[in-house]
Amino acid sequence: MANEKPDAKAEALWSHLHWLVVLEQQGSFTSAAARLGVSKAAMSQRVAELERAAGVALVTRTTRSVRLTEAGQRLVDETRGAFEHIADSFAGVRDLAAEPRGLLRVTAPVAFSRQQLMPRLPAFLRAHPQIRLELDLSDHLRSLAMEGFDIAVRHASTPPETHVAWALAPTRSLLVASTDYLAAHGTPATPQDLAAHQCLHYPRTQGAMAWSFVPAYAGADAGADAGADAVRTVVPVAGGFAANNSEMLRDAAMAGLGIALVPDFSAQSGLASGHLREVLPGWRPVDAFGEHLFAIRPYASHVPRAVAVFVEFLRASFAAGFIR
Repeated sequence: MANEKPDAKAEALWSHLHWLVVLEQQGSFTSAAARLGVSKAAMSQRVAELERAAGVALVTRTTRSVRLTEAGQRLVDETRGAFEHIADSFAGVRDLAAEPRGLLRVTAPVAFSRQQLMPRLPAFLRAHPQIRLELDLSDHLRSLAMEGFDIAVRHASTPPETHVAWALAPTRSLLVASTDYLAAHGTPATPQDLAAHQCLHYPRTQGAMAWSFVPAYAGADAGADAGADAVRTVVPVAGGFAANNSEMLRDAAMAGLGIALVPDFSAQSGLASGHLREVLPGWRPVDAFGEHLFAIRPYASHVPRAVAVFVEFLRASFAAGFIR
């Protein structure tokens, strides 16, 4: 009947249902407990209570993973949307507060974070004292929704279509070396001259390394659309040092170990101080690093104010780019 009272026992289990949804998202009791800020024992107890009330197994447990039964998956599928709606509604009400507040979880590349993002964060946190910021440094793509991140900064040519993205700044790749190295070994005049030099590279495959170039006059989008094959120059390179971090490559170049291929945000400080010089300025490296910096987040109908103000902070901080 329309005015029938809700089952009080079922109401007492609503939080249990939410925990089951989180367990399905995280894939393990340990990760789900960490996401909810509770103990693994409490997590297991809540699920067991829910199973007793339902009268059917909801979770299949193994030593390494957790899998929902057919009944558990049905329960999650039919309640997940309601909990997402509740979270959005509460976030909207909370955002009526005078100041943005709450925990903001951000993941960003290691080198970019150390060199460019971290020096700017104190000003943001002083301007928004009610925001607590947790920064995860990682060069690997993370599952934002599953791992609970609000924002990711990504260095890419195009943003993922499955997320909402804001363009922060264009970037470009360039070759740099120390003045001492160039004085000792000479300055290459063409990409082919790199064969005679120590080339400090970012290892991406187990095969032979090669760098690709287009003439600098080819335009800013030549790398994104493959530039015309007729003007693309590909040269094999080799050297005594490689690292999967552009800050390390920059430091190696500053130490005189060779010529490094790095993104502009890594080269910026060394060029400004005079410790580094750009090599082959008439040629533009392509296919090495991304063409833009993006801030991305999972799609949601409501954007928390803390997220919105952080994105605006990022856009204002990096709008000018790094090297003109």
